[in-house]
Amino acid sequence: MELFQLSTIERNVLIASVFGDGAITKLYPGSRRRNNSYREHFSSQQLDYRIWKLNLLPANFYFNKAQSNIFSPSLTLFTEMFPYFYNPDGNKIISDEILKLCTSPIFLTTLFLDDGSLSISVQRSKLKKLIYLTPHIYLYLQCFSQEDLIKLQTHIHSTFLIKLKVSKRSDGFGYVLKTTKVSETMKFLEVVLGASADCPSMFYKTNWNYRFEKEVQRYKESDPDYEVIASSSERSKNYSDVECNLIILMKTQGYTNRQIAEKLGRSYWSVVYKWREIRER
Repeated sequence: MELFQLSTIERNVLIASVFGDGAITKLYPGSRRRNNSYREHFSSQQLDYRIWKLNLLPANFYFNKAQSNIFSPSLTLFTEMFPYFYNPDGNKIISDEILKLCTSPIFLTTLFLDDGSLSISVQRSKLKKLIYLTPHIYLYLQCFSQEDLIKLQTHIHSTFLIKLKVSKRSDGFGYVLKTTKVSETMKFLEVVLGASADCPSMFYKTNWNYRFEKEVQRYKESDPDYEVIASSSERSKNYSDVECNLIILMKTQGYTNRQIAEKLGRSYWSVVYKWREIRER
């Protein structure tokens, strides 16, 4: 297959794009075209991201004049790829042969930037005047069957060491992938930010610190009496007396929460929450 002649980055970005927003066009009876081609439609708000992605795709991909689609010429590459990405009914599939090629972080990144979101659930404590923000990753791949998503879920876990859950949804084939633990969300974001650090237009999805600060500013306007805190998977994990005393000592010596977190091997937000608790006591 000509797919193997592409670079690792080109191959992983292209596969993720077909899984995501892209499509391999069909060949219809009577058409003068001999080969399939690629097409990807997007909104104007995502143009900067598509420019970034176009630079990672093979050189013969291009924008239309309105810069609302990415196209390719009709190529043997896509004629060869088509049966590995679509079943006879025309529905997208995830084949084992293709999934074996998806080993680069840029695959997971492209899939997320195409069809994923960084969703935030909110909990309020009126007594403590706190707002807890809990981040979740969603991959809206409901165009795939449950069996295919289980296959992708297993691959992501074995390749990138990230646990996702297959979750029900009302549209498409009825299922998406998502994280259920903050620790898994942070591992996911670490992978995708590392691969897309030069795409700042997508920081609202990839950069948790950036997104959190945006949320803090928003709640300062809507709930000025509340403090906003990011939930941590370690928040409920008990601190020993030694750890609590070390936090107090390091605080009196002027250490930052981040430095304390590194010393204790805890997350930044876990230390923030614990220090607040210590002060209240």
